[in-house]
Amino acid sequence: MIAKIGKSANLYGALAYNNIKVDNEEGKILMINKMIETVNGQYSVGQLFRSFEPYLLANRNTEKHTVHISLNPDPKDLVSDDRFRQIAEEYMDAMGYGEQPFVVFKHTDIDRTHIHIVSVCVDEEGKKISDRFEKRRSMKVCRDLETKYGLISAIEEKGEIKSAIFKAVDYQAFDVKEQIASIVRHLPNYYQFRTLGTYNALLSLFNIAAEQVNGEIDGQTREGLVYFALDRQGEKVSNPFKSSLLGKEAGLIALQKHFEQSKERMKESPSRSLLSSTIETAMNITTNERDFKSLLIEQGINCVIRRNNEGRIYGITFIDHESRTVWNGSHLSKELSANTFNDYWNNNIKTERKEFVQHQSKTWQSTDTENIPDEKPHHLFDFLNSTEEEDILIEGLGALFIPEIQGEDYEELDFANRMKKTRKGRKQ
Repeated sequence: MIAKIGKSANLYGALAYNNIKVDNEEGKILMINKMIETVNGQYSVGQLFRSFEPYLLANRNTEKHTVHISLNPDPKDLVSDDRFRQIAEEYMDAMGYGEQPFVVFKHTDIDRTHIHIVSVCVDEEGKKISDRFEKRRSMKVCRDLETKYGLISAIEEKGEIKSAIFKAVDYQAFDVKEQIASIVRHLPNYYQFRTLGTYNALLSLFNIAAEQVNGEIDGQTREGLVYFALDRQGEKVSNPFKSSLLGKEAGLIALQKHFEQSKERMKESPSRSLLSSTIETAMNITTNERDFKSLLIEQGINCVIRRNNEGRIYGITFIDHESRTVWNGSHLSKELSANTFNDYWNNNIKTERKEFVQHQSKTWQSTDTENIPDEKPHHLFDFLNSTEEEDILIEGLGALFIPEIQGEDYEELDFANRMKKTRKGRKQ
């Protein structure tokens, strides 16, 4: 079982995201702990939020007060709802959140049924609950739960497919060539991508760019690839490295073969419709580009956007780490093309479909949310919570591998400021 832990400053957004799964019949609330119950067992975002409000008001100085955890058993494990409740309760207790209010959502929108737990990491007195060695403790708890309930061990699964540790290239280190080689040799074994452009979108997550070059040898034109390290602004900051120095998997011939194989495999891929649906759901929730990206990261999807010097969006690529496929927006749907997003974000041109989407997003907030910060569910949960010292590890089947996008800042708005605005509004 894989656990993913994220922290953010937006409790409302985390609740809203999970609740839309319930509204779309792609999930349900399995249990609540130390929260206000309703008569019929149905909950709006506002009703869920109220149970956490005293903790947020008591919060002293913890900026990222919301904890959002996903627990992902192996797809072969058939876990009942009762067992999921037991696992959630025991996991939260072992991690120090047993006395906290929390809500457990079961997601059924993908084949890998899993649960999400939303809580706060400040207690009733506003003190932060210790997260020291949190990831290490979480891994131990997962192993213990696997043993107790007979679940397939993520450690055992890693024995079948050798784990890969990928870290973004640090161009200031002395071994840049070795860093690049350690990534480009293995990416084709893990991801399907159809073009050099989509390959570059994937590489950009690791601060790498590939460039096609032409030359003549003995009067014959030869094509090849060179690789560069990038800084966090996407600028080239290293000398070019010939693909021949990095391994045959990094060469143009091997990649062209991979492109063709990927086209065939992705043609019938069930991930295509699911990915399109997830992207459209994100568009449903927010019209803000930064929040749109952050929401997709929550679902294990990176969005890489390409702009020209005038700021026009001419390319958009979606990297689905769950299915390990890389798609241009136009390959998914005409409505998800670069032109659509350019019109939507740069020109404020909203099609009839998107106007409908905005209307739908407003239906989440029922009349009993008058005490909730008056805003759309933007700035949704940031699932990137790894420290600089930690490797990003593909932890067996079903794990999400989400490297941080260079140059992106997903710092959430301070929730306390929104609460102040709300209280000020009430006084008027």
